[in-house]
Amino acid sequence: MNSIGRACTDLKKEYDDCFNAWFSEQFLKGSTNDSMCAPIFKVYQQCVKDAMKEHKLDFDEVKRDLLGSGKEKRVPGDS
Repeated sequence: MNSIGRACTDLKKEYDDCFNAWFSEQFLKGSTNDSMCAPIFKVYQQCVKDAMKEHKLDFDEVKRDLLGSGKEKRVPGDS
């Protein structure tokens, strides 16, 4: 899957590759130290935030937790 911004897609692939390597080679063998991919994640995260600004998407709105709150949108007729 591509990233939100065209410029971020290569960074996403690089981070995905790093994460998958960390998960299979370290996490599944008991190591929970996830610092291996932290540098590329920071760069990718900033790229996504910049792309969201370009698309006029509010990052705070995206990360707001609405599930189970009174502001959660429900399908009409769902109880």
